[in-house]
Amino acid sequence: MDVLLAPFRYEFFRNGALSSMLIGVLCGLLGVYIVLRGMSYIGHGLSHAVFGGAAVSFALQWNFYAGAGLWGFLAALLITQTVRRYRISADAAIGIVTTASFALGVAIVSSKHRFMQDLEASLFGSILGVTVEQLAGVAIVTTLVGMGIFVLYRPLLFTTFDEETAHAYGVRTQRIDTFFSLALASAIIVSMQVIGVTLIAAAIVIPPITARIVTDRFDRMLLISMVVGAFTALLGIYLSYYLDTSSGATIVLTQAAVFVLALLVSAIRGRNRLAAIDYHV
Repeated sequence: MDVLLAPFRYEFFRNGALSSMLIGVLCGLLGVYIVLRGMSYIGHGLSHAVFGGAAVSFALQWNFYAGAGLWGFLAALLITQTVRRYRISADAAIGIVTTASFALGVAIVSSKHRFMQDLEASLFGSILGVTVEQLAGVAIVTTLVGMGIFVLYRPLLFTTFDEETAHAYGVRTQRIDTFFSLALASAIIVSMQVIGVTLIAAAIVIPPITARIVTDRFDRMLLISMVVGAFTALLGIYLSYYLDTSSGATIVLTQAAVFVLALLVSAIRGRNRLAAIDYHV
C-alpha cells in the first residue's frame, strides 16, 4: 500500500493531481456543450489562438493571464459572432481566427528567444510544476464556470440545441454566447499551463464523446463527462509517475483508452440486444 501511495507524499504531485482533476471536470463540463454544438474543433483552435495572446503578453511584459485571457475571450467572441452574422461555417471561422493568432505567436517567438522556455511550458504543459497559485486559479475558474452553468442551465441548454427557436422564445442568445466564450477562454487559459496547448483539445472533446456513447440523456452526459475527465486525469498522472512519461500526454492516452473501452462496451451491448431480438423472434 505504501508503494501505491508513494507519489502522493510529494507536494508537487498532489498539486498536479488535484489541478489536473479540476481541469478534467472543467473541460468535461464545457466539452459537452461544445460537442453538442458541433464545434469540437474550437478547443483545438482556440487553444492555439490563446498561444498567440500568450506570446504577445510575454513580448510586451504584460501579466500572462490577463493578456492571454483577454486574447482568448476576444478570439472566442469573434468566432461566435462571425458564425452568427455572416453565415460562415463554424469550422471555417475557427480556422481563420485561430490560425492567424497562432501564426502571430510563432512570428513573435521566432523573433525573440528570451522567453522560449516559458512558452514551451504553455505549449506542452508542466503538470508537476503547478504552483499553489496556479492551483488556486484552476479551482476558482472551475467553481465560477460551474456556478454560471448552473444558473444558466436552461437557456444554455435551449441555445445549444436550437439557437433560433431559443431566440424566438425570448432567450438572450447573444449573452449566452458571450458567457460561453468567456468560460471557454478562461478554461483554456488555466489549462494550458497544466496540460499544454497541444493537449487541451483532447481534454475537451474525448470525455463528452465518451459520455455520449454511454448515454442519451443530457444530464447524465454532463455527469459522466466530468467523472471521466477527473478519473482519467488522476489515473493518467499516476501512471506517468511510474512510467516516467509526460503527464499531459499520459492523461490524454488514458482518456483515449477509456473512449475505446466505451466503444467496445457499446458494441457488445448492441450485439446482445440484436441477439435477444433474434431469439424472441
